[in-house]
Amino acid sequence: MAKDWVSRIDGVNLKFKRETLLNYGMNRWGLNKAYSVGSTSELIRSCAPKVFEDWEEFYFSEAKQKKVGGLNITREYIDGLGQTLYVKLSEVVQNELDSITEEECIDYAYNLILNRTFEGYITEIETIYGQLEAAVGVKIHPAEDKWDRTYSVDFYIEIGDKFIGLQIKPIASGLALNQYQWVEMHMINHQRFEQDFGGKVFFIYSEKTAGGKKKIFNVEVIDQIIEEIERLKEV
Repeated sequence: MAKDWVSRIDGVNLKFKRETLLNYGMNRWGLNKAYSVGSTSELIRSCAPKVFEDWEEFYFSEAKQKKVGGLNITREYIDGLGQTLYVKLSEVVQNELDSITEEECIDYAYNLILNRTFEGYITEIETIYGQLEAAVGVKIHPAEDKWDRTYSVDFYIEIGDKFIGLQIKPIASGLALNQYQWVEMHMINHQRFEQDFGGKVFFIYSEKTAGGKKKIFNVEVIDQIIEEIERLKEV
């Protein structure tokens, strides 16, 4: 008999109409984590089943919570997880939904789209700034707003009475980097900077690694900046 909460079936996999909400609850309370249901990815590879029944039998004979003193997983235990999910959604989440206001949703949307994006951008810039300062071994200063508008530089290095300009550009990891686009766009301002202050302007491109950390993408720029520092010292 068809269940009205199932929208479609792919093989033995059921697609639930309210899957987004159900998935949220499972993840929020860790009901599908290895410490709760065992390492399913490892178990199914060990089983290498040809049909679902083989996997089902293997799982209930071998699965164990991945934690000290973990329990063996049974059908009754899975039922209990479903019951816990129901209580969490029907009581905790329902109470939270009842307390949400339109104003809160408006504030959240604005914060997510603007505030959080800005803070993430600033954090990335500051992280790259710190890495670069350690790599070149000299103090790097934030540029004042006038320099940003006039010369298109974010930071600068002071060498005697000369200055080197730096512009940091975050890029999406894995995407093609069109460096010439940025160079052409700011060429006139950067030429003006070099004429006025004697030092070149360098682009530092930052990317986020798979682990979420920020790093300098075009690491060759570090040696170029060091060479420019040494050149200005001799001028």
